[in-house]
Amino acid sequence: MSVNFKPLADRVLVEPAPAEQKTASGIIIPDTAKEKPLKGKVVAVGEGKKDEPMILRVGDVVLYGQYSGTEIKLDGSSYLIMRESDIYGVF
Repeated sequence: MSVNFKPLADRVLVEPAPAEQKTASGIIIPDTAKEKPLKGKVVAVGEGKKDEPMILRVGDVVLYGQYSGTEIKLDGSSYLIMRESDIYGVF
């Protein structure tokens, strides 16, 4: 998915993965009990800092903290914008 948005410096725009609908054992999770997803796909990246180039690339699937980033809406879709340092790792 292409988004007409360019993050600045060391920020990345992440599309959160959809919340789990069922547990591994097949139990359906109601909307009130769903947890915020902790992984997502990078859809846009900044240039990085002067002395720290950006490591992440568009298309990377990343793991981030539960309270990381700020939720924004672009073109009717929800995204998280966060610093590269808020991301724990890449799948």
